[in-house]
Amino acid sequence: FSVVIISLSAMIGSGLFVLPSLAYAMVGGGVWLAYVLAALVVFPGAISQSELASAMPTSGGSFVFIERTFGPLFGTMAGLGLWASFLLKAAFALIGFSAYLMFVQEYLGTGITGIQAALSMLVLITIINFLGMKRIKSVQTPIVTLSILMLVGLTVWAIASGEADYSKARPVLGTTSDWTKMGEAAAFVLVSYAGVAKVAAIGGEIKDPGKNLPGGIMTSLAIGTVLYAALVATMVAVIPHEAFFDSHGHAIEDPVRAFAEVVGGSNVAIFAAVVAILTMTSMSLAGILAASRYLFAMSRDNLLPDLLEDVHPRFETPHIAIAITALGMAIALLTIDVHQVAKYASGFQIMVYILMCLSV
Repeated sequence: FSVVIISLSAMIGSGLFVLPSLAYAMVGGGVWLAYVLAALVVFPGAISQSELASAMPTSGGSFVFIERTFGPLFGTMAGLGLWASFLLKAAFALIGFSAYLMFVQEYLGTGITGIQAALSMLVLITIINFLGMKRIKSVQTPIVTLSILMLVGLTVWAIASGEADYSKARPVLGTTSDWTKMGEAAAFVLVSYAGVAKVAAIGGEIKDPGKNLPGGIMTSLAIGTVLYAALVATMVAVIPHEAFFDSHGHAIEDPVRAFAEVVGGSNVAIFAAVVAILTMTSMSLAGILAASRYLFAMSRDNLLPDLLEDVHPRFETPHIAIAITALGMAIALLTIDVHQVAKYASGFQIMVYILMCLSV
């Protein structure tokens, strides 16, 4: 049960709060199918990861498995790939955070821009990581639980009110081009499942890992897939086509706000936006925490300069690794388009899943 909870809390985030509208712009109403196809790609990687974590229950996860199997060169590639993937996923969560904050701002009457909001929050969560807030995980679980309950509640509300028209969620797969687009959308949303195998990194702390790790990972993957497919299909069934796009014709970055507004009106939309802000903040907090530890672990194994394993004398956190990770996120936010951030994060994730399978 604990494995399932940890895995789900690491998975639910920008995959539901930001990606659905961006993927909808690629394939239309059948976007829920992209999430199912992405889960099929994650499955062999997750099974391989649980196999490796059962055989080598150690803290460090994928990076340790690949380094022990293929040696330091592949270990370095995987470590940097994982670092980039978590860094970009955290940056993507900040993009979602700023999109929802812009909606709440209209009611508060403040006037900061999206990028200013994202960078300000980045500075704040970097400071929290410097201080070594050991309670990040204990804060994250209730927030993620609240966001899942809210999304499930909105879905049930939409179905009960009769507003959901599921005929709009029918995939268009008549030509090879349609299938190619669906494949691209599946690769695009794959980052939604990045957290499913994160629990393998704490394999050393799980009782009976040979039984509980594979069972927990597969259960959370199944629950996550059903949740993603059902919630995204309902979003498409409820939200009018034009509401998925802003006045410039770009896909919106706050689809849950649009979903809540259609189902329950403006007050429910504000509540949903606040929950989304909390969820995206906790996700980016945990993202910096996870990403910086890869640099720290690689430095400890003499794959990166010794400087990166420096621990702050007072706070006992790898402050230089955290600072470099935060700098990488700032560069991503300032220079990379929102679509590309998600694509790069998914790309690195696919690379690591392939290496997991080869490691077994």
